[in-house]
Amino acid sequence: MATHYTVPSNVIIPDKLYFRIGEVSSLTEVESYVLRFWETEFPSINPKRTDSGQRLYRKKDVELIFTIKHLLYEKKFTIQGAKQYLRTEGKRGAEQNRASALDIDEIKAELQAIRDLLG
Repeated sequence: MATHYTVPSNVIIPDKLYFRIGEVSSLTEVESYVLRFWETEFPSINPKRTDSGQRLYRKKDVELIFTIKHLLYEKKFTIQGAKQYLRTEGKRGAEQNRASALDIDEIKAELQAIRDLLG
């Protein structure tokens, strides 16, 4: 699903595989208890768990959290509205990816036909 996430231009997300909840809270300026609540409301936020139960967020989770924060706090969406928006954008992104794949297949076929004509 190729959804565009809203990360503020002044924020640089470190290039690492996993982030602990405290790191995510500091980066996004969203309290840990809010992040835990959002996990229940937005199934796309699905951090891995260590054996001790500690949450480990991926970079895409952090980007999604920024988007949710943007939708809720800046755009003033309700939680239901944000869920709907993310579902709609996710479908739109998937459709665009399929269209791009079809375009690439058509271009490939045309190039192969040209190659066959030339030689």
